[in-house]
Amino acid sequence: MKRSALAALLTILAFAAAPARAADDFGGTDYPYKLPLGLKSAPEVPADNPINDAKVELGKRLYFDKRVSGDGTVSCATCHDPTKGWTDRSPVSTGIRGQKGGRSAPTVLNSAYMEVQFWDGRAKTLEDQAKGPIQNPVEMGSTHKETVKRIAGVKGYAPLFKAAFGDEAIDIDRVAKAIASFERTVLTGNSPYDRWQAGDKSAMSASAVRGFNLFNDPKKANCAICHDGFNFSDSDFHNLGVGMKAKTPDLGRYEVTKADKDKGAFKTPTLRNLADTAPYMHDGSERTLMDVVRFYNKGGEPNPGLDGRIHPLGLKPAEVADVAAFLDALNGDRAVIAPPKLPE
Repeated sequence: MKRSALAALLTILAFAAAPARAADDFGGTDYPYKLPLGLKSAPEVPADNPINDAKVELGKRLYFDKRVSGDGTVSCATCHDPTKGWTDRSPVSTGIRGQKGGRSAPTVLNSAYMEVQFWDGRAKTLEDQAKGPIQNPVEMGSTHKETVKRIAGVKGYAPLFKAAFGDEAIDIDRVAKAIASFERTVLTGNSPYDRWQAGDKSAMSASAVRGFNLFNDPKKANCAICHDGFNFSDSDFHNLGVGMKAKTPDLGRYEVTKADKDKGAFKTPTLRNLADTAPYMHDGSERTLMDVVRFYNKGGEPNPGLDGRIHPLGLKPAEVADVAAFLDALNGDRAVIAPPKLPE
């Protein structure tokens, strides 16, 4: 028997208002959570890691659990803190024993939309990314085997793994899959820009509207050539000259590909929620959004590998301020969550 048009409409409305539900209710790998305004499609979910509530809840606990690290002092949330824009607001991050890394922690916000992970793209998926810091001697200073042993030794984790995966077995792949599933729910949208695009023409200031036009104008700021799409990133790699004056510069993507064209190239970050993620650039070298726009306006930092799309823009001070105002209009939901009670 066919459903009536009213019944179909009620079903749609019920789905839109419904709380998070298991992925199996929506066809295995379908993304089951409601998206913030402005995100035009759901994050892709790997076929071998369907998302469900139990897995997300397990991943949340692992994300905040310092027992994942070698000395029990560092969790994922240490460098990707929900109260700090899912970064640590530092030029470079600090790992176990106070060791300093070489790059600024990228935000977890909307990382599910990135085609690859890390500034240099060395991880193909969020699952791969979750495994990396555990074995990094500066970050978490553990091994996969040691971390799994510690987590397996926490009695309260067994029922959580069973709920998420169907049995109590714990291995590094399941740890990574759970963390990645949680991170796929860390999304932001519903910014003044999104509301403006949805028809509320009072949502953005006149300065921000001018900045939007400059941002997209190929003859002016032309930011959209790399910061495109609803996540404002092409997920590609570009040399802006950041840090290339250093005695031993960080060569970024080159360390992964060993291709000369990738020397000094780093992944284009999302521009959403920049108010919470200063300082900027992969080395935290730009303190404010105005500093960032001025850096682009001067044409980046000249070096042999400078991306051909980077050149002096000739923006007037008022236009620089307008572009910065538009970037401010991309600040939406902060996705702040309280640390969960950890298993014992």
